[in-house]
Order: sequence, then structure tokens, then C-alpha cells
Amino acid sequence: MIEIVTGTIEEQIIKLLQKIYPITIDDLERQLKLSRLQIERALQKLATRCIIQYEPLPNTIYIRLLRSDFKFVGKKRQKKFIKHRSGKKPKDPGKYDGIMYS
Repeated sequence: MIEIVTGTIEEQIIKLLQKIYPITIDDLERQLKLSRLQIERALQKLATRCIIQYEPLPNTIYIRLLRSDFKFVGKKRQKKFIKHRSGKKPKDPGKYDGIMYS
């Protein structure tokens, strides 16, 4: 079982490879909206771990997923910010006793 940290580029690439095959680096670049350099670095990491393999053809290079036993680990982060109440009651503006205008 290969453990992949959630929220990383490697996780996004693996999930995309599970859905779409064959895929090229240009397709990954368009789908993930990342730079080519970031994608190539992540692909190199995955290739050294024997998770993916490059399939060179005359015009393009396709990426093939070699394994399918993945375990995605890590905390799932909440995408939306939750505003918590402070517990203090707002001041009532009707109870002001001071001089407003002089």
C-alpha cells in the first residue's frame, strides 16, 4: 500500500490518472492549472517511486499509472472559513446618556 499525502500535487495527478487515460503532460497542465515545471517535478517523484511510467510515442509522451493500491493520508482541511461568535452582547445604542452634539 502506497501512502500519498492529501492536498499535494501528487494526489491530484494520481486521481486524474485514475479517471483519464491516456493523458499527456499538456493535458495535466490544463486540468490542474499548474506550471509545467511543477508537474514535471511531481511526475519525477512519482516515477522514482515506481508509481507512474512514461510511454514515449513519436509525437507525445503519455503517462501511465502502474499501481492502484493507494492510501490517501493526512488531514482534510476545511475550505470555507467559519466565523465564531465572541460571546459578547452588542451594546444597545438607545441607552446613551452623553451629549451627542454640542
